[in-house]
Formats: sequence, structure tokens, C-alpha cells
Amino acid sequence: MGSLTNHQNPTFLLLFFFFIPLLILLLLQIPTQTSSSDTTTLIYKGCADQKLQDPSGAASQNLKTLLNSLVTQSSQKNFAATTSGDGGASAIAGAYQCRGDLTNSDCYDCVSKIPNMLGKLCGGDVAAARIQLSGCYLRYEAVGFKEVPKTQLLYKVCGSKKMKNGGDVVGFEGKRDSAFEMVENGVKGNNGNLFYTGSYQSLYVLGQCEGNMGNEDCGECIGSAEEQVKVQCGDSISAQVYLQGCYLSYSFYPNGVSGTMSSSSSPGSGSHQHTERTVALAVGGLAALGFLIVCLLFLKSALKKKTGKRGGGY
Repeated sequence: MGSLTNHQNPTFLLLFFFFIPLLILLLLQIPTQTSSSDTTTLIYKGCADQKLQDPSGAASQNLKTLLNSLVTQSSQKNFAATTSGDGGASAIAGAYQCRGDLTNSDCYDCVSKIPNMLGKLCGGDVAAARIQLSGCYLRYEAVGFKEVPKTQLLYKVCGSKKMKNGGDVVGFEGKRDSAFEMVENGVKGNNGNLFYTGSYQSLYVLGQCEGNMGNEDCGECIGSAEEQVKVQCGDSISAQVYLQGCYLSYSFYPNGVSGTMSSSSSPGSGSHQHTERTVALAVGGLAALGFLIVCLLFLKSALKKKTGKRGGGY
């Protein structure tokens, strides 16, 4: 019996110290579908110079009520607009919107970050503010505050200019214009979602309009954003343009995008998920290899024991 235990112990110790840690590592390496850092990065802030005219404190209370209401609604839908107050001078109107491909949970995670950011970024209760994160925005304004046209440019990000040497940039402007036509038609025809993502010959494009706009108004806003891109960013191979009523971005990949990009994915989320799958598969394969080795060692140990028993019988 003593010799039998000596044969078994190395195998079970190997099973415990090799395979079990690998299994735990595999479980730890399987990440969530969307990282919060992908959607809560600050893009820009817009803060009014004027403070709330609030001698009674009613406007500040209405602002708090409004923000709480918008955050609560963000767990149920990706857009909402509402007003807090009795319609007098202390009333506050506001809205939030999340990117059209976010889940309700991700939308809530994004929007819920903004109220705490307002005080830090705008320095108190200003009469109007807009905070744009990578996955959502929230805006508010005191009733009667100057209205901003839907097609007014708020912010832009222009990438590097198209490469003169290296990389295929032949026909870049034509590809970009074709992709723009896709997104302009897409936001109007996507079952009223006012959101579209897609790709055209290595050029990825995304467009979205504020949730209370009509289809035609949305198309016109995206058209204005396209013109702003051309004027503001010229031949940049990537750009993001934020208008009051809509948003447009594109990224050109001269050497192609790894993997297949569908109309509901984005380069950021696609590459993020591709990396997650690669890590999970690599760790899973390592764990499977470890398990196979343990099984072979166990089989070898069992054969040795069987041979030892036969030898003892002669």
C-alpha cells in the first residue's frame, strides 16, 4: 500500500498545482463584453459663462432633480429629454443620449458618471452645460437660455493627414464620400433609430442624431456634419465631428482592418472583443494542454502500478 501511495502522490500534486491554477487563470482572463473605460472617456465639455439665477435655490434643486431623472432613465433607454420645474424661470430642461450600440447597462454606466463631473468641469451650477463622453453625452440648460441650432459645430477631432508615402490612399476622398452617403441614408432608414455604423473599403463610419429628431432633419444634420468634416479636417484619415444635433466619425485603415466589421460594430469595440477572444482562447488552450499532460501522467502512473502488481505475482 505504501508503494501505491508513492505512485499516486506526484500525479495528484501535479493536478492540483498545475491544472487548477490554469483553470482559475482562465476564468479570471475572460473579461466583460464592454470595458467602462471604452465609453466614459471625456471627449469635451461645454460650460456656459453665466451661473444659474437662483436666489431661492429652486433652480439648483430642479437641476438635481433633472440629473437624477436622466440617470434613472438611462438604465431603460438610450435617449431621454425632460424638464424639471413648474415652467417658470427656475425650470431646467435637459437630455442625455448614449451611442446606439450600447446596452442599457452600459448606457447607465456612462450617463451616471456625468453628474459628478459637472461640478468639477464647469465649476458649480452654470446656466447651461454639455458633457460629451466617448459613449454618451448629457446636456441641460435653464429654460429661456439661448437656443443653439442643431447644425452648430460644437467640437471636432481631426486625425493625421493622409499618408503620402506608404499605405494605399488612392481614391481616399471617393471612399469617404461613399461612406458618408451610406451613413446619411442609414440614419434615416434604420427603423427610426437615427444611428448607423458601417464600413466601405477599409473606411469605417458612424453617425447618430439626437433621439427626438425626425428622419429628414437627422439626414440634413449628418449632411452638415459631412461638410464640416471636409472643411475642418480636409484629407485627415480619421475625424470626429460633434454638432448640437448629431455626431459623425470615420476612420480609414489603408492596410485594412483585421477581422470582418459588421454594421453594428466599431473599430474600438471590434478590436477590443477580438483581443478578449484571443486571450481567452490562448489561456483555454494552455489549460487544455495541461489537463492532457496530467491525464497522460495519470495513465502512466496507473500502468506502472499494474505492472508492479503483475511483477509481484511471479
